[in-house]
Amino acid sequence: MLDLKQIRKQFPILSRKVNGHDLVYFDNGATTQKPDSVIAAESNYYQNENSNVHRGVHFLSGLATDKFEETRITIQNFINAKHSHEIIFTKGTTDSINIVASGYRSLLNKGDEIIISELEHHSNIVPWQMCCEQSGATLKVIPLLDNGTLDMAEFGNLLSKNTKLVSIAHISNTLGTINPIEKIIEKAKAVGAKVLIDGAQAASHISINMQSLDADFYCFSAHKLYGPTGVGILYGKEDVLNELPAYQGGGEMIKEVSFKKTTYAGLPHKFEAGTPNIAGVVAFKAAINFITGLGINNIAKHEEELLKYATEEVLKIEGLRIYGTAKNKSAIISFNINELHPYDIGMIVDKMGIAVRTGHHCTQPIMDKFNIPGTARISLAVYNTKDEIDICIKAIKKAKIMLS
Repeated sequence: MLDLKQIRKQFPILSRKVNGHDLVYFDNGATTQKPDSVIAAESNYYQNENSNVHRGVHFLSGLATDKFEETRITIQNFINAKHSHEIIFTKGTTDSINIVASGYRSLLNKGDEIIISELEHHSNIVPWQMCCEQSGATLKVIPLLDNGTLDMAEFGNLLSKNTKLVSIAHISNTLGTINPIEKIIEKAKAVGAKVLIDGAQAASHISINMQSLDADFYCFSAHKLYGPTGVGILYGKEDVLNELPAYQGGGEMIKEVSFKKTTYAGLPHKFEAGTPNIAGVVAFKAAINFITGLGINNIAKHEEELLKYATEEVLKIEGLRIYGTAKNKSAIISFNINELHPYDIGMIVDKMGIAVRTGHHCTQPIMDKFNIPGTARISLAVYNTKDEIDICIKAIKKAKIMLS
């Protein structure tokens, strides 16, 4: 069993007041709060270890480099990658997807096809649209069913010998749907396609194993798993990463430079041009250690209990509809109440110290599917409690009365 009191004590922001009320933070799908260990790791880097990495022979450079590379190995172990050089540090999930999409512009031809789905975040839509516009490839979309799951039968129909890549979210940031990525990967591999999994909403909630999953690419952001903003990873199989052209030119990603020709460094440096977010990468390790210290399966069990309880309670509110009712679902509840605008609900509960998300959540095609302007979204994390859910339910009921 998790000791929630001890867990919450590690997050200083959870003790603050918002509009005179104790903060109830239910916007974890956008970003999670940070424990003391992560804050301390980033602060300690700047206070005691600050130097550039991979480029100096002096003590501080060696120390910073060691700390930087320790995080790479920590993440390798966290997702069970085969090699540490298959872990590329990026600015986040969006950056990671763009690296792959940019590379595929030169690998695709007219007649080739990429498949995404109707529930993707904009970050897993727009880069592929740009890729197809420049390469002449065709973008195909797996439809969304009314319960928030993908139409797997139609996915089978979309696959063909022309499918070169399938890019799918592991978990929907809006609906909470946990996609059957094992089946998706298996079907894609059967036609010779590569697979990218957007794990931004999954990495802090469920166990990830690259050896059993067999994805070609997997990516996530530190800030959604209790780490700092501005840093994330792109995992790629060694041979697949070697096939991709370099994404950016500059320092670190080169082997030799002359005015006649430049040769590129090997993995992972080929995709890590310029000075990275060193402090963020160092603190990323502390975030991973926080998760592994609690146990990802323990976190998942706690969040499943919260989701079950919250779902039961919100459905007692007359006129409330939940969008995303898949059986296999993460701790996310997107909802509307009758004709009330979700923004108005969000504004009122904020006055009572409760942070929920409102809007289209960077998933406008989902909103178009359900013919709505947006939703209010509750997204839960390991430090949330049933008492907080009760406070939120009370606030939502009050907002309904005020707006009706």
